Amino acid sequence: MQESLIKKRSVAYFSMEIGIEEHIHTYSGGLGILAGDTIRSAADLKVPMIAVTLLYRKGYFHQRLEEDGWQQEEPAPWAVEEFMQEMTPRVRVTVHGRTVHLRAWKYEVPGISGFSVPVIFLDADLPENSQWDRTLTDYLYGGDDYYRLSQELILGVGGIRMLRELGYNSIRSFHMNEGHAALLTMELLDEEAKNAGRSRLIEEDHKAVQRKCVFTTHTIVPAGHDRFSREMAQTVIGQRDDFFNLEGVLHDGNTLNMTRLALNLSRYVNGVAKRHGEASRQLFAGYTINSITNGVHAATWISEPFRQLFDQYISMWQRDNFSLRYALNIPKPEVWDAHLQAKRKLLDFVKSETGTMLDENVLTIGFARRAATYKRGDLLFQDLERLKNIAAKAGRFQVIYAGKAHPRDQGGKELIQKVFQAKEVLADDIKVVYLEDYNMTLGAMITAGVDIWLNTPEPPMEASGTSGMKASLNGVPNLSVLDGWWIEGHIEGITGWAIGDGAPENPQDRNHSRDAAYLYDKLEMTVLPLYYRERDRFIDIMRYSIAINGSFFNTHRMMQEYVLNAYFSC
Repeated sequence: MQESLIKKRSVAYFSMEIGIEEHIHTYSGGLGILAGDTIRSAADLKVPMIAVTLLYRKGYFHQRLEEDGWQQEEPAPWAVEEFMQEMTPRVRVTVHGRTVHLRAWKYEVPGISGFSVPVIFLDADLPENSQWDRTLTDYLYGGDDYYRLSQELILGVGGIRMLRELGYNSIRSFHMNEGHAALLTMELLDEEAKNAGRSRLIEEDHKAVQRKCVFTTHTIVPAGHDRFSREMAQTVIGQRDDFFNLEGVLHDGNTLNMTRLALNLSRYVNGVAKRHGEASRQLFAGYTINSITNGVHAATWISEPFRQLFDQYISMWQRDNFSLRYALNIPKPEVWDAHLQAKRKLLDFVKSETGTMLDENVLTIGFARRAATYKRGDLLFQDLERLKNIAAKAGRFQVIYAGKAHPRDQGGKELIQKVFQAKEVLADDIKVVYLEDYNMTLGAMITAGVDIWLNTPEPPMEASGTSGMKASLNGVPNLSVLDGWWIEGHIEGITGWAIGDGAPENPQDRNHSRDAAYLYDKLEMTVLPLYYRERDRFIDIMRYSIAINGSFFNTHRMMQEYVLNAYFSC
């Protein structure tokens, strides 16, 4: 592709983390995986996008679990030079009065038709920088607030400067995937003033930048919205009174709230599911917040047995994900055989990693999410005696868990321990395994290889969730609380099953024991009998999961919505 055409990119996608492939350790979980899937679909659909993130030389972390389930973290270094091309240009960003030099590494994400989306990774590990400044792009979500804000300054300001230095000057939409990149607005404001021959910012600059920016908010969990005191912000960024006094920059006059900054300086804002959009409008009253429900990149997450099946029966599925609706025409025995192949691969992996032999003829439940308390990974174990009774009378089942807790999330680490404790108590009745070091490869294997996908978030805290979408693409029905994307994907007894009735309620009144009872009832009276006694009906639900949910909850559809509603709408 000619260089002149490559530089004609009209969308710049900024994300603090991007999950491109297993051995590039620049992601921690759902946000990064979504970013990677978004970029893949942009490449498939020939959307003129370029992406920007940071290069984390020491990664997020490798998870090691002690015998009692306590999580230990280890660095996750990787060989940058084996995967990326170093770019020539250098840019500088002032951090706490110091000049930090940055270089860029490029990775091309190919699409199915030869078009590709470049991802620019910013790197501070240069000899021109002080030893401490060289570590600013070492760890994803590492360090304290000072380290975090320094990184976000590098991402936002350094990212814009690097794009300009590389010759990307035709960008119409700057898409902030969460608030981490919101300081790109400061650099765009400065560009507006400079182009007008001014040294200070004015309100017209605010309006001009607003017309260029798109913002996606991903969470209503308070910890998900970065906030810095004015004192901290001015320490790291500089005094910049013209910036901090500009309307919409500081929240309540004294806090640099990255989400509020992005909200105030974007022409289009969206949540990541219909329910999440509603919750965000309540949380951020006065803003117009739309909804574009997340998806997953089908070709990345469909297991090899189902890929072969789709190639045979739905030849256009990779180019046209909507054509997966024809999965209803695939013969049931072939759907079941493809599923068993994926299941055996997973169970073989479980045996090799843990020494535990699981039975392919036993209903297998999967739960693999970030270990955070609001995701309630221990809800299944609220009443262990009831669980034993269900396994004895309704049918045997086994459970596969995976997921990392944030290194500073004490509650998340304790949640993993609770799963280990339940595993020991249930050992004679129900086999439970916890696979350590959750990553892309493991995620793909679990979502394709289990029989049921379990999700138990505490409403309305689940913004969207994408693991269940990956399961659906592989014919794995969901058993989930009605929150996030599942409110839109759930058709009772057709695409899976709901836990509870999804009626709105005050989160303070949440009754975990009652929710567990809903789960036990559905498992005992519906799921297990169907799996063991009505296999044909169970396979129907598998096919509907692909045809209804797989054909819609994918990033091809999601990207088309961004193109129509956000990127080129003005």
